[in-house]
Amino acid sequence: MKYQRSAGALLFLFIITLTGLAQVTAPNYDESKIPAYTLPALLSTQQGTPVTTARQWETVRRQEVFQLFEQHVYGKTPDQKIPVRFEVTSTTAGALNGLAIRKEITVHIGKDANGPKIYILLYVPVNRTSPAPAFAGMNFYGNHTVWNDPGISLAHGWISNNEGFRITENKATEGSRGVRSSRWPVDKILARGYALATIYYGDTDPDFDDGFQNGIQPLFYKKGQSKPAPDEWGSIGAWAWGMSRAMDYLEQDQDIDASRVALMGHSRIGKAALWAGASDDRFAVVISNNSGCGGAALSRRQYGETVAVINNAFPHWFSDNFTQYNHNESKLPVDSHMLIALMAPRPVYIASAEEDRWADPKGEFLSGVHASPVYKLYNLIGLENMEMPGIHQPILNTIGYHIRAGKHDVTTYDWERYMDFTDKFMR
Repeated sequence: MKYQRSAGALLFLFIITLTGLAQVTAPNYDESKIPAYTLPALLSTQQGTPVTTARQWETVRRQEVFQLFEQHVYGKTPDQKIPVRFEVTSTTAGALNGLAIRKEITVHIGKDANGPKIYILLYVPVNRTSPAPAFAGMNFYGNHTVWNDPGISLAHGWISNNEGFRITENKATEGSRGVRSSRWPVDKILARGYALATIYYGDTDPDFDDGFQNGIQPLFYKKGQSKPAPDEWGSIGAWAWGMSRAMDYLEQDQDIDASRVALMGHSRIGKAALWAGASDDRFAVVISNNSGCGGAALSRRQYGETVAVINNAFPHWFSDNFTQYNHNESKLPVDSHMLIALMAPRPVYIASAEEDRWADPKGEFLSGVHASPVYKLYNLIGLENMEMPGIHQPILNTIGYHIRAGKHDVTTYDWERYMDFTDKFMR
């Protein structure tokens, strides 16, 4: 295989240069240097009882695994119920040259009129005779960036600067319209009969280490609390929470078949999508695109992105408890095969890219392989062959997988496979 440095690896080098992080070593891209490891037992309860039926998984082991991820990786999502209100602010028939109905929905969070808001962009195909199945997912630079449609409102909140996208002073601009359309082929999604719902991930929590003051977390603080406790959620948990609020809306929109919603996430949002799918079984299909460490890739392989690197570079993503496993992956009581298994029996798709070594394509594939015994309890076929498929040779079992040519990105090839997969399981 031909490899180049991924965007994640370049960001890693940039952060090292700026911060001089202690105990940082160059990423390992040599399979012979992967340490010997033993994965945590998936089908054995904490008392050591073998799990041999789907009922045992559902009533005992699944909850144990979920709680371990809460305690040690993503943090607990607060139980406190926050008022959420939906306001459809615009509905446009005949959008995109007649292909779609475009809707914009404001999700008001909390009682304060000036409190956080999530903005949903929803395209629904016109050519249909019943409620449409849908893809849902978060975007990185605002809803207006997913397609060059002047009817989409500019994003309101803090946005990471990007000169190439004409984003300066952390604000959306007209010049950034449609700059991410290559990652969101809206026309092709609509042509296949799917709706698309997307929200800007910074609406729930801006992606920088601000001490958790500018996202949704302060709404959940107890009296005297100023940041999440070590076993409480970070940004990934907040992004997952936001995806579920979008699902709340889709359940009440009569144009959408909420029983057929596939959740897709790329990179850090791929990590969040997997956690959202594990936390919320209303998502019929869950898709991870190049999610890497803390997502689909096995942490114990210590290949490319590692637990220590990710916690040092992005201390706001995971719970503080996750830092206990910096350079200490063998002590982590879970690994990513267990995260994939939490989707069972729902279909889950894992995608990798040949040149994205930072995300560890083999580690992503192996998570699906080692999650497959749970799917077998339901008489479903996962990834049963330890040998990775070749480039552009997708596997469309209940656990799906492909590795494509290219870098850390979302491409038309990826979307075509996701639609093939959802056609099989949601049609």
